[in-house]
Amino acid sequence: MLIKSRFHSLYTLWLIIIAFSTVTRTILLVKSLPQLELSPLLLVKIYAVGFFFDCVTFSYFAIPFVLVAIILSDRVFNSLLFRVSAYAAGFVLTYLMLFNVVAEYTFFDEFATRFNFIAVDYLIYTNEVIRNIRESYPVNAILAGLLLLNIPLFMPVKKHLSHSFSYTSRIGSRLKVGAVLLLLPIISFAAVDLSQTQISPNNYADELAGNGIYCLFSAFRNNELDFNKFYVNKDDKALLARLKGLLQEKNSRFENESVFSVSRVVQPGGGEKRLNVVLIIEESLSAEFLTSFGNTKGITPNLDKLAKESLFFTHLYATGTRTVRGLEALTLSMPPLPGTSIVKRPKNENFVSWGSVMKEKGYDNKFIYAGHGYFDNMNYFYANNGFATIDRTNFSKNEITFTNAWGVCDEDLFLKVIKEGDLSHANKKPFFSVVMTTSNHRPYTYPDGKIDIPSKTGRDGGVKYSDYAIGRLLAEAKKKPWFNNTIFVIVADHCADSAAKMALPVKKYEIPLFIYAPAIIKPQVVDRMMSQIDVAPTLLGLLNFRYTSAFIGKDVMTDGPWADRAFISTYQKLGYISDEKLLVIGPKKTVDYFSFVRKDGATTVLKPQEDLLMDALAYIQGTNYIYKNRLNRLKINP
Repeated sequence: MLIKSRFHSLYTLWLIIIAFSTVTRTILLVKSLPQLELSPLLLVKIYAVGFFFDCVTFSYFAIPFVLVAIILSDRVFNSLLFRVSAYAAGFVLTYLMLFNVVAEYTFFDEFATRFNFIAVDYLIYTNEVIRNIRESYPVNAILAGLLLLNIPLFMPVKKHLSHSFSYTSRIGSRLKVGAVLLLLPIISFAAVDLSQTQISPNNYADELAGNGIYCLFSAFRNNELDFNKFYVNKDDKALLARLKGLLQEKNSRFENESVFSVSRVVQPGGGEKRLNVVLIIEESLSAEFLTSFGNTKGITPNLDKLAKESLFFTHLYATGTRTVRGLEALTLSMPPLPGTSIVKRPKNENFVSWGSVMKEKGYDNKFIYAGHGYFDNMNYFYANNGFATIDRTNFSKNEITFTNAWGVCDEDLFLKVIKEGDLSHANKKPFFSVVMTTSNHRPYTYPDGKIDIPSKTGRDGGVKYSDYAIGRLLAEAKKKPWFNNTIFVIVADHCADSAAKMALPVKKYEIPLFIYAPAIIKPQVVDRMMSQIDVAPTLLGLLNFRYTSAFIGKDVMTDGPWADRAFISTYQKLGYISDEKLLVIGPKKTVDYFSFVRKDGATTVLKPQEDLLMDALAYIQGTNYIYKNRLNRLKINP
């Protein structure tokens, strides 16, 4: 029998993975109970599908162990040295699985998902992430505690594993058994994917049905999903023709009649306004933090004041839940595509972008980041799309008063923005500064004595300090000769929290937008629905610029024949919002229809609506075609 042989060690490995995975699933299930409408059938589905994915995870884990079991002779395999080595490996494995329980709980607590692209980033960008974890949690105490706990946990594993070293075997029989075991991960790779965890309309149930380790490696594997293979799709030509109709707007004309080109010339009346633009992209600034959106904590006094002095947009949706997704939407003016953001993809150079338009107008473009710009590939993306890049490495010692894992504090960042504005002004060049902040991010640490909430006490402090820093930025900028010729745009990169029963909870994607230039722009509240992809064309419209556009976004300050719409997403599910309807498309060619109440986000399932689907696909599949065929890239002369 399989377990009465040296392959008994594989049985031990299977038991370890199943046991720890089941414990993890149960802990996360208990944590998720308030968000689950749990029934006996759903509970069975969670554990049955979860068990299947645990077994799939085991099949991958088993590969090196199977190879060792096949190759080693009986003399070596049954030797004392190998036995001790196997016990050591088992001890390390149980410790890592125990650590994984804690890691998954912590990750789930913050993001309400199993490991995904964010966790992949945590493995790639170790410097920032390790510092962030150490500044957020008592890491040494946790590791030591897990080590002590692992000692008694390992004893039954050791006893079970010891039965693997008392059998003799022949190479032929080992090859037969090993071939079967090695076939399992091959079948899993070809036939199993993460979409098979989708067992209910409840996002928490889907996450519980997965396996965190499998999800982590799936994120490595699927950083870009083939839209036509995994998602419902229609004829490209018909959808692109429909997209052209949706993009038609006042003061613009298409360059040609081809349905495969959305390139158009924007020609507003009147003269162009060569004003400086400072785009402040605020980390995790959800609308829910502002008094204007009903918050009663008073943690955004400067932004609340700014709301009365700016063009204040109150119906804006973030396209995703990650910084790079917001940067993509704001810079490229295109809806989200499945997989990771274009900012992180290869061959992401020379897009028609907000930066390319400003550069053509003679602007001094700068991307200014508080941390290290290699994180999330930001420096490469911006350097190859019309910007000079300035990050933490460009700050002198006397420009830094406070740092944490993610970079310099927002005040230091904004004072650097002021200095860079002075340099451009001294060179008699208009400037366009894209500024990415970090202070409103775990561990929520910032300089003492600035606000009345102590550092490292939670999100409210991060929000209030970020708000304080914005107030200081504008106060310092008002002292500069270029202030009256500058437009300040303040918008979030993404929402702070997207955890909910639904995969795409509409209400949680709401973010604010301020366009502030007291000498130029009259204050006004604009409640028209818009997406982050509309920010660039709207601002370019305020500047009255003539330019050639391949943007999918629109200028929401002009009248047009289109219906208001927005886009939201995770890395797999893509949402299209029109009026108070939400269409969600996902892998396995799924399409779900909902109506929602804007006030609280409550949803109701709708019957399929063909026009809604066709408009959504015109935007999303149409954008996918444009991206894949490089139709939104600059024409570079050889």
